[in-house]
This record gives sequence, C-alpha cells and structure tokens, in this order.
Amino acid sequence: METTRLKRFAQFARRSLLEQVAAKLRFVLAESGAARRESAEAVAKLEEAIKNHGKDQIIDRVAYTWFNRFCALRFMDVKRYTGVGVVSPALGQFQPEILTEAKMGHIDEELAPEKIRRHIFALLDGQTTSPDPQGEAYRLLVASVCNSLHRAMPFLFQRINDYTELLMPDDLLSGDSILAYTREAMTPDACENVEVIGWLYQYYISEKKDAVFEGLKKNKKVTPDNIPAATQLFTPHWIVRYLAENSVTDGICKVLINKKDRTVIGVHMIGSYVSEMIVSACMMIEMQMRAEDVQEIIFPHPTVCEIIREAVFKL
Repeated sequence: METTRLKRFAQFARRSLLEQVAAKLRFVLAESGAARRESAEAVAKLEEAIKNHGKDQIIDRVAYTWFNRFCALRFMDVKRYTGVGVVSPALGQFQPEILTEAKMGHIDEELAPEKIRRHIFALLDGQTTSPDPQGEAYRLLVASVCNSLHRAMPFLFQRINDYTELLMPDDLLSGDSILAYTREAMTPDACENVEVIGWLYQYYISEKKDAVFEGLKKNKKVTPDNIPAATQLFTPHWIVRYLAENSVTDGICKVLINKKDRTVIGVHMIGSYVSEMIVSACMMIEMQMRAEDVQEIIFPHPTVCEIIREAVFKL
C-alpha cells in the first residue's frame, strides 16, 4: 500500500482539526454565545471536562474523535456499508449524498429522531434561520449517523458526548474542508484493505510521538494522555498473519487496583509477545493512574495492546 499520501493527510488533518476544534471551543464558551442559551447542559459538561482534564486534552480528544469518525465513515462509504454516502457525494455530485437526499426530503426514520429530522428539514427549507443552514443541517446528519452506528456497533462507534457534537468543525462542505481532504486521501484504491485505518492512526499521532520522545530526552515524564502516542505502533496485516500462524494466541491479562483510590498497582499478562506490551502497564503504575484514567486512554483498534484497557473495563 502506498502510504505517502496517507501520511501527509493524517499529519495535516491533526493540525487542522486541533486548530478548528480550539476555535470552536472559544466560540462555544463565549459568555454571550448562543451555545450557552441553546445547549446549556452540554456547555456545563464541557466546562466540567475542562476542569477535570484541561483544555488542551479536551481539544486533543475531540479532534481525534472526529478524525476517527470521518475516516471510518469514508471507508464505510467506499465499501457501501452505509447505504447512502455520509461523507462522500454520489457520482457527479459535490455535496455528501446524505445531504443531497435530505434536501429532497429524504431522511431515514431509523437514522434520527423525528425532532431532529424536523429541525434539519426546517433549516434546509428556510423555515429556521441560520448563518449556515446547509452546514448546520449536515452536522446534525453526521452526528445522527454516528449515534445510529453506536447502536449497531458500540465497540467501534462510542456515543458522541453532547459537547463533542458542539465542537464538531464548522466547515465540512467546502472544497477546502477536512472532509474534502479525507476523500482525496482515502481513494477507493486506498480503501481496498481495512488496514488503511491503521496507517492513518499511526501517522495521525506520529508528530505527537516524536514530541513525546524529544521530551524523554530532556527527562520529561510521559503523562497518561501521551501513553498511546509513545507506545502504540500499527502492525501491517502480513506481520499479524505471521504472528498468528507462528505463535500461541491464547493468553490472559489481569489488572490489579487499589480499592481505596482505584489506582493501578499491578498487571499480570500471559501470552505471546506480552513483554512488548507490558511497558504500557508499567507506565500506568509509575504514574499512579486510576482505573478511570486508563478507560479514557484512546488505544488503536483493533490491536492486542488495548486488552489492558478492556481488562480495566471489567473491574
């Protein structure tokens, strides 16, 4: 697989999404902003998340969430898993197919609740005023698709938090939008194999990984939020196949926590190549991470390393 274009796109996408989400965050948190009036509960949750995790971490997390969603939706569009193109236009069209269908009065009833469908139609018909009616309607469609896929595939599409939807990038329809660049990079040829998603994840965090290792050279500790960037590496399918065919695949992962403060105090792993995965667990113990902290770490999927996070969810 030719990965040069994927690398350029993923690194650009991270920088662009971080910038767009940060700008949207400033807009949403404005004291006199519409978001505080129209989505007060979501804004309150956002402010609580910033208080607990810090503004930079929330921006990073939301940016990656949307990168992950857009790439997954593009792959599913190319494979026609979605039925109607969510981020991809129909042949000969420019706008995403799902928006074109909505403008003609067609929205799958199973996709979105009636209240949201009525709001989308009102925006597109001009009955509801908006500075960007088509953009707002399309963002509602994308959020509805993601939440619908959560019901079908909760292991892949986690439900979008209210504030994650609030921080969705504004420009998704122009020729310079993040979706336009996603379609350009994820061509039908690139999407022939699902491992394209793995390459995109690796390249998305590559610049952050380089920064983490530069910090290590200066004796800076790796924070919990940087563990995935420091330890994860996408494994191409041919290596996975070799390992599966030449190793014992059974094993276990047991995580021990302190009952009082729920910090990780030990991890037992048995199986092939666990010595290459245990480093993540060592860092969790060293930094006295709580079980809830581990649960919020974004691990690449599907990989063996995420077994640690899955084990924590069983506690």
